[in-house]
Amino acid sequence: METYEARVTASSAASLARQDMAATFGEESVKPGKFLWRDIPEDAGAERVVISLGDQLAYVYRGNDLMAVAAISTGREGHPTPPGIFNILEKKTMHHSRKYDNAPMPFMQRIDNFGIALHAGANPGRPASHGCIRLPMAFAKKLFAATSVGTPVLIGA
Repeated sequence: METYEARVTASSAASLARQDMAATFGEESVKPGKFLWRDIPEDAGAERVVISLGDQLAYVYRGNDLMAVAAISTGREGHPTPPGIFNILEKKTMHHSRKYDNAPMPFMQRIDNFGIALHAGANPGRPASHGCIRLPMAFAKKLFAATSVGTPVLIGA
């Protein structure tokens, strides 16, 4: 089986994730606030999160296996979610924004030093945040349990 690293050089991570979603879960679309999750044994490999800004979807892998897909809400106009490759730097079960009116950020997983994080929040299925990646609450809780500080987060088109 071809490794993820070999596959990602041929195409973008988000494009590959869309293909994997169709193969794993079918063509079912994930509605705002919803997610699909299947259990993959921990010995299947390390976790990584792929964020598709265009599709407003998050994909979670364990090794080469797609484990989950969730509808998300990323940064709105004027507050974009930055594309790139990040790692989870900090995790807190409950955090409050220092920038935006003490807004609650349940299951916060910070990915940069400027306040961008994965966390539970309103999920209208379109870009609506100040740059963070908002996740459905139940998904955010499961993702928080599955990841560690250092888990890669790839954000692309």
